[in-house]
Amino acid sequence: MEFGDNFFKKVEKKTKVSKDTILELANKLQNGNMKDEKTLREVISTLSNITGKKVSKEREDKIVATIVEDKVPKGVDKMF
Repeated sequence: MEFGDNFFKKVEKKTKVSKDTILELANKLQNGNMKDEKTLREVISTLSNITGKKVSKEREDKIVATIVEDKVPKGVDKMF
């Protein structure tokens, strides 16, 4: 699926997130090794900056460990 500049302009207007930031994050998610701690920390940091939500070191460590140890629930019903 291809997205045009119009799409990114609408997203940027609503979210204040630039096209470059979106594409950079998408590239990390698509091409990155999601079992690599450095890649995971970069993604967490990017998402934290995008959303304006602070992620404590403790929370970040827990997220990374959960993903690396493959303990992420496979279905939404298992998350809660």
